[in-house]
Amino acid sequence: MALNSLQKHKLKKFVRTLEKIKGRHTELVSVYIPAGYDLNKILTHLAQEQGTAVNIKDKTTRQHVIDSLERMIRHLRLFKQTPENGLAVFAGNVAEREDKVDIQVWSMEPPMPINVRTYRCDQNFQLDILKEFLEHKESYGLIILDRKEATVGLLKGTQIKTLVEMHSSVPGKFKAGGQSAQRFSRIREEATKEFLNRVNDAAQKEFLGLKEMKGILLGGPGNLKNELMNSNYFNNELKEKVVSIQDLSYTGDFGLKELVERSQEVLAKEAIAEERKIIEKFLKLLSTDEHKVAYGEKEVRKALDLNAVEILLISEDVNEKLSEELEEQAETAGTEVMFISTETAEGVQLKELGGVAAILRYALH
Repeated sequence: MALNSLQKHKLKKFVRTLEKIKGRHTELVSVYIPAGYDLNKILTHLAQEQGTAVNIKDKTTRQHVIDSLERMIRHLRLFKQTPENGLAVFAGNVAEREDKVDIQVWSMEPPMPINVRTYRCDQNFQLDILKEFLEHKESYGLIILDRKEATVGLLKGTQIKTLVEMHSSVPGKFKAGGQSAQRFSRIREEATKEFLNRVNDAAQKEFLGLKEMKGILLGGPGNLKNELMNSNYFNNELKEKVVSIQDLSYTGDFGLKELVERSQEVLAKEAIAEERKIIEKFLKLLSTDEHKVAYGEKEVRKALDLNAVEILLISEDVNEKLSEELEEQAETAGTEVMFISTETAEGVQLKELGGVAAILRYALH
């Protein structure tokens, strides 16, 4: 499951908050509880860690760890059971002065299931697991081929996986002795057709029905990739998903890596295509049916008060207080919220319009 912009924004904000906190010694406690794990076992484990903490030599560190574990245990007792996706819990002293103590505890149910159980005391909170959720989890189909072989693979996050490898029966360019040029050409054409059909069948089997697949990257040495793209042998649904066609030097595993490397610019554009599309929709309505949109804090708040907002657009540059207030109001009204970067011209336009805008459920006059 890919995170939507609101989930990403909340997770980024949570991570940024905890990244700023630095322990003087190994006194910051991080606990990850997997989805479905028995909470009572975690509470027992933390109580045992409290007992072990009395062996910490430094008196201040010892007390901070014991107190942090106590706050964490009290906090976890508020939960009847482990949330559906598991739980990430953090506790530690956040006081800036050494002679002060301010033990705080944070927890969040991540937007995707936690699959590991960890306990750690360190000078920094362990945030790598949460940061992994922020990486692009969308997948892209990979197809590379030339007249000798083809490989079908999948790009998911940063992982490239080979799914299918196949060889063709297409003969080389030079005909065997005794064959007419016309007959040899026909044999080669039939073998190419059969090979392209097999590539299409493999791609259909692996890719059709993959809901998280955002697009297909197609490549290979020579022209056969273009023949596939322009032929009737390639499934129309898959053909429409092709977002990049690349000339490559390799096939096989090396070819898959080369295809991904050469498609980086396309992949970066794909990542922001969704938000660009929604901003373009807003701008089009602004010019053709201005009563179906609102922009600027005052107008957007008014539309939210009337429960008229279908989609709330918030620039990532908007100050945190305003962002939280609008987000809370939108959540109460069941309004979809999208956070928009300033990496595109459209995103910059939203920023210049006050940083907040709305596409409305109905026209406001």
